[in-house]
Amino acid sequence: MFVLRQINNKINTTVVSMTVICLMLFLTISVLSTALGIRETMQRELIEMTPVDINLEKRANLPEVYKNEYEKEKTSTKEQREDSKISIYETLKNNKLDMSVLKDVIEIPIYTSKGLTVEKFLSDKYESINERFPRLMYRIEEEIIKVSDYNKIARLYGLQEYSLNENEYIVLCEFDNQTAIRNEPLADKNNILEIAGKEYNTKYNECKEGFIEMSTSHTNTGIILVPDSCPLTSKMQSKYFLVANYNSNTEEGKAEIEKNFVNGESDLIQSLDEKGINIDGLTKISLVESSVGLATIVIFIAIYLGVIFLIASSAILALKQLTESSDNKERYIILRKIGCDEKMINSSLFKQIGIFFILPLILAIVHSIFGIKFGLRVLNGLLSPTDILPSIIVSAIVITVIYGAYFIATYIESKRIISQD
Repeated sequence: MFVLRQINNKINTTVVSMTVICLMLFLTISVLSTALGIRETMQRELIEMTPVDINLEKRANLPEVYKNEYEKEKTSTKEQREDSKISIYETLKNNKLDMSVLKDVIEIPIYTSKGLTVEKFLSDKYESINERFPRLMYRIEEEIIKVSDYNKIARLYGLQEYSLNENEYIVLCEFDNQTAIRNEPLADKNNILEIAGKEYNTKYNECKEGFIEMSTSHTNTGIILVPDSCPLTSKMQSKYFLVANYNSNTEEGKAEIEKNFVNGESDLIQSLDEKGINIDGLTKISLVESSVGLATIVIFIAIYLGVIFLIASSAILALKQLTESSDNKERYIILRKIGCDEKMINSSLFKQIGIFFILPLILAIVHSIFGIKFGLRVLNGLLSPTDILPSIIVSAIVITVIYGAYFIATYIESKRIISQD
């Protein structure tokens, strides 16, 4: 009866403060869980997505006038056009790179087929998909790779290899949202693509996993694999793509080789710059460094905000309960006079403090369930559902330790206050 009366007396006066505390606890749970989950996802996917030391790519069949990646019109020189007809390996060799620094070198051509754009691939599903995702780039030409060329890279990467019959194709896609979009036309068994003047049916009614370009996460939005018999010509080649490892078994040795590709003063880069030749590339070292830096920033912000909100909410609750205990000291004296023993009084105090500590935490947990689900949708590609459970467990331990410590300290100090004569 006494506990219920105490709680009823506080309901009207604690609505605002309890709301603020509940919001801060909700932010603590959501921020800590999602940030720790992002870190786990980034670390796991970084290992999966960097199986070699370097990726290089170069445009093939460069025309005299072309558009760069920013859709700006540019004019190529004769030397640039000539270089676009030779492989990356030959370009590196012709521009002062000692090729002995590389091993496990694999170079493949990437093709495009006139008219085969993302819009064309989506076929009759295009209209409905465009209504839902109007900002997607539907006019980009699809990248096409022969299955044997892909298997060479897949073997080096440790990925699944594929086989195709004469009239089949496979779509490789690992970016979740894009996979869902591509699966719509692939679900139609009559989905037919015309590639290099020949018709092909999909082997699978869904996208399969696979990639060629390294990244910090699964970002492959679509590659079409075709059989080796597909009549793709050298004029249809859009890119050269090279993968390789550094010819060194030590981190120091690999870092030294890396300078050939990232140091502006290296002979290779200076020679390429002089000729205006552009080779884009990604290295495992640079991807790891950028990923570690981003993960550190995310974790620092998450821990800072999460712990600050948690301590603030715990401190507010503790101060409020200590104030209440001081104000209600006379009531506990009366309880003693009417025959209540210390065990009953302490039990009453423990229940009151427990209710006011647990109530906002329960509400925050309920809200955070929906908050984390929303975070999974917004952070798709950065946060994997498989990594969220361990991060939630870690967050729960942190909250239990800090929040529980404030609760115990509040109870002990409140008991001391009401026991004073």
